[in-house]
Amino acid sequence: MIPDDLRFRLLRLLESDPSMSQRQIAAELGLSLGRVNYVLRALIEKGQVKAENFRVSQNKLRYAYLLTPSGIEAKTRLASGFLKRKLAEHEALQAEIRALQREMEVGGEEASKGSGR
Repeated sequence: MIPDDLRFRLLRLLESDPSMSQRQIAAELGLSLGRVNYVLRALIEKGQVKAENFRVSQNKLRYAYLLTPSGIEAKTRLASGFLKRKLAEHEALQAEIRALQREMEVGGEEASKGSGR
């Protein structure tokens, strides 16, 4: 099973630059080359990505990883879930920051009372 966040990040990356090599994708997403290959194959099998050959130089062939209409639809659906999760994380982080700020304020007041100020 491929995590939704990973599928979204990869689809988004391919949409922005379909000519990226698997090594470049791996570096950009912080994944192993094998993991990128596995995920790309799964997305190709699902019909969300299409790999097309193109010639980089006289001796080398590379692939362009193009999102299919199904891939664009999946990316849009995944983006919605991704955004909801990130907003929830953001709200939780803001609440934690506020709680820490209150603790520091209370701790600072108690420290100044204890020192006789």
